[in-house]
Amino acid sequence: MQCDELWSFVDHKGNKQWVWLALDVQTREIIGLHVGCRGRESAKALWASLPGVYRQCGVFYTDEWEAYRGVFPSKRHRVVSKQSGKTSYIERFNCTVRQRMSRFVRRSLAFSKCVFNHIGLLWNFIHHYNSSLPL
Repeated sequence: MQCDELWSFVDHKGNKQWVWLALDVQTREIIGLHVGCRGRESAKALWASLPGVYRQCGVFYTDEWEAYRGVFPSKRHRVVSKQSGKTSYIERFNCTVRQRMSRFVRRSLAFSKCVFNHIGLLWNFIHHYNSSLPL
């Protein structure tokens, strides 16, 4: 599994919302999502959003962000740099989100006015993305 965060905002740029994502490397499906702050509470919420089978036996590759430590089991958590390529699929997905949804483009006039709509848009996109993957 690969995990990463994606910066966004709701209503104004001072209201930062971080999108926490988890991607299954084998199937390329997004398996976990949380929208919130960039702290440890959000890392815990991402962990809770993962299906049980991934929490029990998955190996997780993340960047060096401190919030992951202590939340992901240390035996199955690998902290890697971007140059290692171990988070390339989730980083590519973040770019896909920024390209396909105008609310996530930096310096855009499009933005969500409430968190509920922001999360709904994300779930709609992720559902479409996961269903369009080859079997």
